[in-house]
Amino acid sequence: MPQHVFDSVAEVLQHLADFFVEQAHQAVAARGRFTVALSGGSSPKKLYELLASGAYRERVPWAQVFFFFGDERDVPADDPQSNFLMAKTALLDPLHIPSANVFPVNTRLEPEEAAQAYTQAINNFFGPEAARFDLILLGLGDNSHTASLFPHTAVLHVATASAEAVFVEELNAERITLTAPLINQARAVAFLVFGADKAAAVRRVLKGERDIEQYPAQLIAPAEGEAHWFLDKAAGAELH
Repeated sequence: MPQHVFDSVAEVLQHLADFFVEQAHQAVAARGRFTVALSGGSSPKKLYELLASGAYRERVPWAQVFFFFGDERDVPADDPQSNFLMAKTALLDPLHIPSANVFPVNTRLEPEEAAQAYTQAINNFFGPEAARFDLILLGLGDNSHTASLFPHTAVLHVATASAEAVFVEELNAERITLTAPLINQARAVAFLVFGADKAAAVRRVLKGERDIEQYPAQLIAPAEGEAHWFLDKAAGAELH
């Protein structure tokens, strides 16, 4: 589980953007397309803005990139809390990504239906093969959750590679998330984590005793790929 620790947040973002470019070119060379599942929240917004900037926008064959979402909040697509809206604003619209290349969760449906529809959309896209994303971007909460795999939720024990609805009691909110088995089919996973407030969670997930109920991000271990951790020094401070 490679850990890449950098002095500043800017360096973390730059190296993860370079990693994104590298994975995109490898995937397009091998399979003619690059499939990526995006993460939501505040941290990846900076990454998306960097990828859409002049420094990177010409370095990725965007027409061959297909975008999915690792999780979504049960809110309308134009709600400020929507992961889709954040990615649309920071990345997809600035790059003029066609809607045919973007697969948002249909939050007009009830959460259970939305999850079933998203599972179907993913399986239809990948066809008869197992749904295997080239890259899944993930964050880490200070409670050790990733995607919407929260501590002490039933979704942690789902054994199918699917999208599932999950009610998160601590937030009093419904989410739709990819399951750990689906994430673990990916060719590569990249965690983006920065800030001193994440240091304890990073240590628990990477160095702590295995306890997936308390530290759900421990579930992420791609079967035939690698989980890369892109950290700043503050987030990685408790690893040594």
